[in-house]
Amino acid sequence: MAARVGLTVERLVRAGADLADEVGFDRVTVALLARHFGVRSASLYAHVKGSDDLRTRIALLSLEEMADLGAAALAGRAGKDALAAFAEVYRGYAERHPGRYAAAQLPLSPEDAAASAGPRHAAMTRAILRGYDLPEPDRTHAVRLLGSVFHGYADLELKGAFRHSAPDSRESWARIVDALDVLLRAWPASPAPTPAPITREPS
Repeated sequence: MAARVGLTVERLVRAGADLADEVGFDRVTVALLARHFGVRSASLYAHVKGSDDLRTRIALLSLEEMADLGAAALAGRAGKDALAAFAEVYRGYAERHPGRYAAAQLPLSPEDAAASAGPRHAAMTRAILRGYDLPEPDRTHAVRLLGSVFHGYADLELKGAFRHSAPDSRESWARIVDALDVLLRAWPASPAPTPAPITREPS
């Protein structure tokens, strides 16, 4: 049956990602995917180990898609232009692909995380921050700040948190990106280390 419908790992994962966008990532299982293709669940186990494996593969696909979009968005841009373009990649992807976006937040094993496109996301964020001349460890602090804002806003927007108040959430998003640019340009200096207390040897 699997051969008849031309099932492959790639086709299954992409179909699973599409289903995640339609019904929600948490509802995607091997059984649901089998019904989508009109086959028995057993037909899919030659390609995926189970529902957890399927969800992990969808997560890896989603991270890869966002990384590719991020690289395209950053090409030829720097400073605030790069920041705004990169921020919109996350928000736009969440808006167009809510299930895929949820999949990208799936906790991965250390091995899967290392082999995923996650490091590409971090590298692109650091590339943006080079335009703001932040030293370490402040650059790492800023990477965490941007990730928190991008993902936090996208998650809240997906849940409808801003639907019933003015102004429109898009206007708030633009202002938030403006504020992030100002903050990164005026990043506070690291506090001076507290000197160790002077101890006297007993006489």
